[in-house]
This record gives sequence, structure tokens and C-alpha cells, in this order.
Amino acid sequence: MPAAFEDKSDEFVETMNSLLKELSEGSDHRGECTIEAAHLVSGVVDADGRHTSQELESWVDALGRKLTPPMILTPTQLRADDTLGGSAAWLSKPSTMFDLLVKADAHDNQRRAHAYYTHALSVAHATAALDMVPSADEISAIDRFRMMMLGVMDEHAVPRPGQPDAPAQADVAAGKTPPAVVEVELPPERSIEELLAELDALVGLDHVKAEVRRLTSLLRVQELRAERDLPVIETSKHLVFTGNPGTGKTTVARLLSQIFRTLGVVSKGHLVETDRSGLVAGFVGQTATTTKQVMESALGGTLLIDEAYALARGGENDFGLEAVDTIVKFMEDHRDDLSVIAAGYPAEMSELIDTNPGLKSRFTRTVEFPDYDTDELIAIFGLISGSKAYHLDDSGKVELGTIIEAEPRGRGFGNARFVRNVFEAAIGHHALRLADVEVPTDEQLTTLIAADLQSPEQETALRP
Repeated sequence: MPAAFEDKSDEFVETMNSLLKELSEGSDHRGECTIEAAHLVSGVVDADGRHTSQELESWVDALGRKLTPPMILTPTQLRADDTLGGSAAWLSKPSTMFDLLVKADAHDNQRRAHAYYTHALSVAHATAALDMVPSADEISAIDRFRMMMLGVMDEHAVPRPGQPDAPAQADVAAGKTPPAVVEVELPPERSIEELLAELDALVGLDHVKAEVRRLTSLLRVQELRAERDLPVIETSKHLVFTGNPGTGKTTVARLLSQIFRTLGVVSKGHLVETDRSGLVAGFVGQTATTTKQVMESALGGTLLIDEAYALARGGENDFGLEAVDTIVKFMEDHRDDLSVIAAGYPAEMSELIDTNPGLKSRFTRTVEFPDYDTDELIAIFGLISGSKAYHLDDSGKVELGTIIEAEPRGRGFGNARFVRNVFEAAIGHHALRLADVEVPTDEQLTTLIAADLQSPEQETALRP
């Protein structure tokens, strides 16, 4: 089961449980939240009627076994009983939970429904990505689900995500209005040398580092030439990042946005992250407006479009192509104060660039993020564990290497996400191992051993 899918499902359950606890004076709602996630995933899986083995296995492992009472079913049983048949209809109307959150927000002007909207769409897209190629029916169903949620927010006068909060009643009475633009909070500006040193400190990514240094040097030289009234060669700040998840694309994008700020080639230097769900609406003309709003929020900084290839996956009549057209125009109109980074798998990103001549002319630089090798993943594990005051003993290092070597390195391999999951599971086993130790030493509290480390397959086998 892809780790990203389980991560998104768990995040949805935990976030919704936290929100509902606030509304119910501390009562635990994980059971209801797990059922909500199960309905959502079932709806997306059923949208195209394929019910593939990968989809069903993921449903059982990430959600079915966590229901109360647990549904210990096999994909074969799910398919034979047609358990998910008709589930797509769930996406067409607001659930009881979403309706409750929207009405609560309308009452006290909070943003609970926004959290539901964001996390639900993340789960939906992670579900569609379970298959190698998300179907057009799944993408369309997710878009309809998105528009349904936005419509309910509009009905109850709850501001949409990306819109300013409604003014407080006291402010309305006083005739005050909220500011039209929210200022971006940025960390203190740092020198190019400091930023490149942080880049160099990243594990691996030698080719990526070289490309960033090359672009940085080119921009610096052109700025110096401009200051001396010498001819300047226009240098594009738009890039394509290709590679598997967990290879550092977002981290490098963040550093690049700060480098652009320090060089003075953008006015702010912030990073805005989005994906298809944040750009595409459900009606003709609406996508252009939605996309423009996102682009405007990134103006003066860098926009990172994750899984950008999904914009071209719905066919000729899909609204994703409308988003592409809007992005191209905005990039041209604001080329002096905006960087756009489109990220995704290599082949799919190549297909996306080919869909629009404007994309091909503006995305002239592609940076490939390779999978980390075993030694690099061990080093990343050390950074993750060290930041939490844990470390591996010698037996643990050997076992970690064995687990990493055994993990398939194909498309979708989680890289840093994979070792993070191994670490998070390890600290759970470590805690169980020390449960009967009355007064553990500092060394015991901080040391992970071979017995604490489990592969994803072993973790799955240990589940009830």
C-alpha cells in the first residue's frame, strides 16, 4: 500500500477528530472519522467502477482494519460482495460531518470546514493515485466533490478557502473592513552563501545542487550586468522538478524562493504550494478565476504545483486545460516577479509540457531528483532520529540497511518518507520494549536497536 495514501487518510482522521473534540467538549470521534474517510475513499474508488486490487488492498489496510468493529476483509471478498458498489453517490452531497462543520463555522467564523475541504481533497487525490494512471472518471468525480463542498460553504456564507475571513460583527458595526491583501510573513533575509550552505547540507542530490548553483550564478551575473548597463540575457525562473515522492523537491523549492528573494529577482520570496484540486473548478470560466487567485497569491514569490501532470489528465473537455491556459498567460504577464515550479513523474511531466506550446517555451529547465541510495537513506534516518534525540546502535544500523535494501525502488518509492515511516514505527516498538523498565536510563530512552526496526511488510503483518 502506498505510504502517501495511508498518511493522508491518517491525517484526515486525526484532524477531523481534533475539530470534533473541540465541538463536543473533548469526546473522542476517531471511529466516526474513520468511517467518514472510508466513505470518501470508497466514493473515489467506485467513480470509475474498476475497483482494482491496489485500491481494495489499500482500503482494507488503511481503513477497513481500523473500523470499529474492524472489517478484516480481503480485496477478493470486497469485490465478491460488491461492498463499494454505488459508493460514488456519497461524493455528490454533503456528509453529516461536513454539514456540521460548515454550520459551526457560520456561527463563530472559524475555519473548520476549510480543514475538512483540504484534507478530504488530499485523501481523494491520494486515492486516485493508487493506480498508476488516475482515470478521467475519478478526476471528474473529485472535481464535482470539490464544487459540492464550495457550494455548501457559499450557501451558509462561509468564506471559501483562499478568501479572507468574514469580518467580525463588532468590526461590521464600526464600519471596518478587513484588509484586501494579507501580508506574507517571511523569515529574515539571508545571504546567498548561507542559503547555498543549507542546500549543500542536504543529503545527496549532487546534480540538483549543481543545477541550483548554476541558475543562481546565472541570475547573479545578469543582475551585475544590468547594474553596469550591459546587455542582459533574460533568464527564466520557471522550472520542472521530476522524481519520486520524498526526494526533496519541496525543500529545494523553498530554498530557491529565498535565493530569488536575496538576489532581488522577486519582490517577496515566499513559497505557495498547490495541486490540481486547488486550481480546477467545476464549471466553464470558473477555473480561470480560481487559478488566477492562486497565481496572484504566489506573485512576488514561487508557486509549486505538485503532481502538475494531473492538469492534463481529464481529456480535451476537462477544465484542467483551462487552468493550464490561465497559468501560461499569468506567467507571461508577470514573468519578472514570479517563479513557477511544476513537479511530478518524468514521463507524465513531459506529456504535460507537450499539451501547450506556451508551457514548452517557458519551462526550459528540468531538474531531475533521483531516488536516494541506501547510504543516503540511512543518513536521512539519522537526521530524522537525531532531531528527536534518538540514535541507532550498531545492530540497528545493520537492520536499517537490510530493510532499505529489501524495499522495491520502482515508481512511487517514498524515499525520505519511507525512512520517516520506518522511524515513526521504530519509536513505537521502542516504547513497547521499555514499557516494563521501571526507571530506564538516558541511553535506553534514546537508543533504537535492531528489534525496534520493522519493514512495512512486517508492520502490516503485526496489525490485528
